[in-house]
Amino acid sequence: MNQKYEQQMKKGVLEMLVLKLLEEEEKYGYQLISELKEKSDGMFLLKEGTLYPILYRLEDEAFVESRWSEPKGKEVSRKYYAITEKGKGEIGELKTLWKRFSQNVTEIMQME
Repeated sequence: MNQKYEQQMKKGVLEMLVLKLLEEEEKYGYQLISELKEKSDGMFLLKEGTLYPILYRLEDEAFVESRWSEPKGKEVSRKYYAITEKGKGEIGELKTLWKRFSQNVTEIMQME
């Protein structure tokens, strides 16, 4: 039962976390997957089939933009994603919302 709830909770924060990672610098998909795993001590283990729809939604909303890299030697071209000014504004709003949300959940969970 815990796994079901954990999955639902994760769905609600993935877009926010992806935007936060892109705030640092532009990244490609596998890089985002690796960083989410590493920075969350393995809590956020995403598959490509989960990440790319998130990136496409964020791009549709103009929160991120993408570009293809130029292949060098035997290296293949990669699609990089970068946060836009609109996305930076959104991450600010999401941080505020998350603080309020987590604070209220914590308060209720600590009630006796």
